Amino acid sequence: MPFRTFTFLGTGTSVGVPMIGCDCSTCTSTDPRNHRYRCSALITAPGGRLVIDTTPELRLQFLRARVPFVHAVLYTHYHADHLFGLDDVRLFPKRLGGPLPLYCNAETEVKIREAFSYAFVDGVQHLPPGVLPQLRFERIESGRWFEVIGERVLPVPLEHSHYHVFGFRIGDLAYCTDVSRISAGSMAMLEHLDVLVLDALRPKPHPAHLSVGEALEIISELRPRRAYLTHMGHELEHEATNRTLPPGVELAYDGLALAF
Repeated sequence: MPFRTFTFLGTGTSVGVPMIGCDCSTCTSTDPRNHRYRCSALITAPGGRLVIDTTPELRLQFLRARVPFVHAVLYTHYHADHLFGLDDVRLFPKRLGGPLPLYCNAETEVKIREAFSYAFVDGVQHLPPGVLPQLRFERIESGRWFEVIGERVLPVPLEHSHYHVFGFRIGDLAYCTDVSRISAGSMAMLEHLDVLVLDALRPKPHPAHLSVGEALEIISELRPRRAYLTHMGHELEHEATNRTLPPGVELAYDGLALAF
């Protein structure tokens, strides 16, 4: 099987960790695993690199991970903490010699066009690469496999409060951030995993995110070989929380890379 890596570029909730104005033990920790940029991930495969979501810290994430460019972007949904680094990928069409594909559903495309209208004005997409950035939307749909950088990807529909978002399955790895409920149909798409990455915001319940306990219940049902928790708030101190987790489950941290 070709060698692929999955790298956590960011593992924090929408406000990041440390949180502005907070002096709790996690926010003031010197442990770098408690320093969390907003959630995104990088997949490196023989056919290229792709990033899942473009966070507000994307430039810093790419510099830290020494990512020179990516060949494609996948979007889970359009919330600001997963979208507002889009400008940082507008450099890449020049490196690619053509448009950078953005894989998302119809609703996310509409929101991107609204938030970054200047990137999609008439004429921009028809200029030569390097004159002005070119971005090309690629429509994806729930439960329908597609191929990018030589990898087959399955968009898994998830519920994020009243929002509908995607998780992504690539081979035997699945990335499911920003989720409060997984339907029976989507659970079936997540069977027989080697690695499951799952939202776990904090110890107590939240209307739009899984708590640690709720995430552990899903992990217990799906029984992946390994599971990593992400999209974490400052209530989850890395070392102390890890000591409470069952075997095979641990908190992710920014920069953690997995072979899959």
